[in-house]
Amino acid sequence: MANDDKGQEGAQATPFERIKHVDDQGVEYWSARELAKALEYVKWDKFLNVLDKAIVSCENSGQEVDDHFLRTEKIVPIGKGGQRHIRDLHLSRYACYLVAQNADPEKVVVAQAQTYFAVQTRRAELTEEVRLRLLQQRGAQDPLVEVMERIKGRQELTAAHKRLLAEAKDAGIITPFEHAVFMNSGYEGLYGGETEDDIHARKGLKPNQSISSFMGGLETTANIMRAEIAARRLHRLQQKNPDIANKTHYEAGKAVREFLIENDIYPEQLETPTKSYEQIVKEEARRIALEEAYEQGLWGQLQSADQED
Repeated sequence: MANDDKGQEGAQATPFERIKHVDDQGVEYWSARELAKALEYVKWDKFLNVLDKAIVSCENSGQEVDDHFLRTEKIVPIGKGGQRHIRDLHLSRYACYLVAQNADPEKVVVAQAQTYFAVQTRRAELTEEVRLRLLQQRGAQDPLVEVMERIKGRQELTAAHKRLLAEAKDAGIITPFEHAVFMNSGYEGLYGGETEDDIHARKGLKPNQSISSFMGGLETTANIMRAEIAARRLHRLQQKNPDIANKTHYEAGKAVREFLIENDIYPEQLETPTKSYEQIVKEEARRIALEEAYEQGLWGQLQSADQED
């Protein structure tokens, strides 16, 4: 069984973290048999139906099933010192998430599992992002790669904010003032007390420039994490109470902040890009157009040369 690093107390308290395994190559996995018990399935046959649906979902998402659902056997003791072999599956984190999505929604523990595996998956992505950023500090990053990362990240952040604001509306966040207070609650948790106006001023932005347009890759990922954790927690709570919604958003931001600080990264100290998201999108569109024009011109030159021959 594996124990995560410090700062994971909340995760370790869940039954899903306690049943996590790590193989000899350091790859984490969950036993389907153990997950069935954690999700309060008494009969294995009923849980097999859930696994079948999860496998179909995996196939439909374009993933390789064998990468996430590894068939295996385990030996269990029986009476009088005997043993018998039973079928089992080693499940990846993604597989567990699909299982939770297809499990009985009436079970409270299923909602907890959905949140745990979704959040921990994003946390793992953030960990990888931190690792890559630390590596990039030792050498220059390909500018084109950095541009594509920012474009992709900003699109994901926009989608995450849409989901978050939909959940906030259901929680009673209606007026523009309530919306501003709600968003500031998340930012204060992530940026150590800074509001959106504080961040805007620190970055030295003009009144018509948004803070989201001037975030690097890691800062954008941290904000995606903040938004997704808050959205899932609000969905699970299902309470129409703006005060609870604000507190939930603050705690989500704070959780991401604590993780970053464990890696000696402070969100408010991350470098602000000199170019806005809108500017790099225009420049990338112009670059692609010039490349296409060049290729078309080169193709025309080749055709002319062929005709002369």
